[in-house]
Amino acid sequence: MTDLSELTTMRVGGAAHTMLAPETPHELIAQTLEVWGSSEEWLVLGGGSNLVVADDGFDGTVIRVLTRGIETVVDAPDRVRLRVQAGEPWDDLVAYTVARGLSGIEALSGIPGSTGAAPVQNIGAYGQEIASTLVAIDFLDYLSGELQRLTAADLRFDYRTSALKQGKQGLVVAVELELDRDPAGAPVAYAQLASSLGVELGERVGVQTVRDTVLALRASKGMVLDPADPDSVSCGSFFTNPIVGENFARTLPEQAPRWANAPEPQAIAVPLGEEPAAPPTQTDFRVKLSAAWLIEKAGISRGFSLPGSRAAISSKHTLAIVNTGGATAAEIAELGRFVQTRVFSEFGVRMHPEPVMVGLSL
Repeated sequence: MTDLSELTTMRVGGAAHTMLAPETPHELIAQTLEVWGSSEEWLVLGGGSNLVVADDGFDGTVIRVLTRGIETVVDAPDRVRLRVQAGEPWDDLVAYTVARGLSGIEALSGIPGSTGAAPVQNIGAYGQEIASTLVAIDFLDYLSGELQRLTAADLRFDYRTSALKQGKQGLVVAVELELDRDPAGAPVAYAQLASSLGVELGERVGVQTVRDTVLALRASKGMVLDPADPDSVSCGSFFTNPIVGENFARTLPEQAPRWANAPEPQAIAVPLGEEPAAPPTQTDFRVKLSAAWLIEKAGISRGFSLPGSRAAISSKHTLAIVNTGGATAAEIAELGRFVQTRVFSEFGVRMHPEPVMVGLSL
């Protein structure tokens, strides 16, 4: 049996009872339906970059998705639509699009994992999200056993989540993305990226330059898989940036970074010749906080570890928990709970883990 520690970027986790590794879409669908028909526990594994599995392993079947392939389904003068198999490594896809002068996911360079996993948590970085380019997915529905086409609207994307992370069970078989045929790139929408590029927010920079800069930024934080960098033995960001109400955000220290996420104004139809009524008062304001700032100000510094533990906060970035060598899943979870407790005690903010925890509680 193969330990899941060998197939996950955190390098923890015991063995699976059964491991399947389908390499074609037909095999993937057929083998998955067979597992579902047996009523045993199942787990889908892509690149293993967003997964922490318990030391006892997984007493069920792991479906390791190895399907590869990128197909052009719309080739217009100004845009290109790609259909990508779920097992295609995400960064290989980004490199493919950048090499062809396609814009829309270049700021998502360096994110580990598979393409099929990308829509599950609506991956995002440096001002881009997959929600902005995703058209639809081919989805094998667990309840019906049918292969469905789900649009971006069906997936109900939000910050680092989607319907697939909120209870809709099944398997992503393929992903369709629509990208701009524009090597000049999309307007830069993230301050740190703009600063590294030496441009103002909203300026355009070539897609290859953006990719190179993002890869360098991620490497400086230990967020690119690198055998020579011990800080890269992680799941990347271990916690999401908390989303809180505006009133609660006002109770935090003034220097706490925050970004307002106001709801879209409600569209109102007005008959011709009539004056529109005053717009309704917007009360549902949400504010995104900086998880890294909260962790640091709660007294947890880079490189911190609990006594005797081989799990630690990255020496480059407080958002990452790393396996310094031989850590157990229990040690990873213990450090995660410690961070949660410290931040909640200091600020009253609940920190939510970004990776999927299998057989572990946090």
